[in-house]
Amino acid sequence: MAGTPFLKMHGLGNDFVVLDARHRSFDLTPERRRLIADRRLGVGCDQLIVLEPPTEREADVFMRIYNPDGGEAGACGNATRCVASVVMDERETDHVTVQTITGLLDSQKAGAGGNGLPVISVDMGPARLDWRDIPVREPCDTNHLPVGLGPLQDPVGTGMGNPHATFFVDNIDAIPLGELGPRIEHDPFFPECVNVGVARLMGEGRLRLRVWERGAGITLACGSGACAAVVAASRRGLVQRKADVVLDGGTLAIEWLRDGHVLMTGGIAVAFKGELDRSLLS
Repeated sequence: MAGTPFLKMHGLGNDFVVLDARHRSFDLTPERRRLIADRRLGVGCDQLIVLEPPTEREADVFMRIYNPDGGEAGACGNATRCVASVVMDERETDHVTVQTITGLLDSQKAGAGGNGLPVISVDMGPARLDWRDIPVREPCDTNHLPVGLGPLQDPVGTGMGNPHATFFVDNIDAIPLGELGPRIEHDPFFPECVNVGVARLMGEGRLRLRVWERGAGITLACGSGACAAVVAASRRGLVQRKADVVLDGGTLAIEWLRDGHVLMTGGIAVAFKGELDRSLLS
């Protein structure tokens, strides 16, 4: 019997296993999610993405996101661009709406990059700045969260469908993110844990960013983290409402629109297609 088809995709090296459950559902227990995401025992990915039928009339597809630890995530900008590209190709259109557990994300084709690969723009929805919407444990000024560890102090809190704490530093490469990231992620100040961004201003309209992703660890790129970084830098007066964000896997163009929504533009790629053995889903 044939296995279950999947796509291996990535946005700037932030990689995903994409399963299509629009016509056939899967019993994806947390253990099975972890196994598929395991880079030695499964396929390996930063997030497991499952396409489901939408529940909103305006949506073209529902995107469910699972982290490698088996838990569910609310947002993933790079995955949204990948999924949007798949559905655009299916429907031969330049625009689709992707539904997630945190809302509807309008997506548009934005041409092709220098490598010929598709470039997709996604409206990631409004940046949430109230302490209850990020969320954090107690009322506070989210432009200066009262939390930190070692060289990482005084972050900006932003909700992008998932919680982010963005720290601004002078020497980004000197930060032991693999050590500090998981400790800040699980700080009790963040009741739903937090994504940890470490950012540095490179010049006018340009930021360097590294991210420890909640439930995933350090990744080559984080779309929602890049959105949060530009919102945070704008609130601190470091950039205007628009900037290029340089991540380990490449660059994303981010704009914090006047209506509060955040627009993210970047490339995507299909790495390969395959089939999951039945043992990974049973």
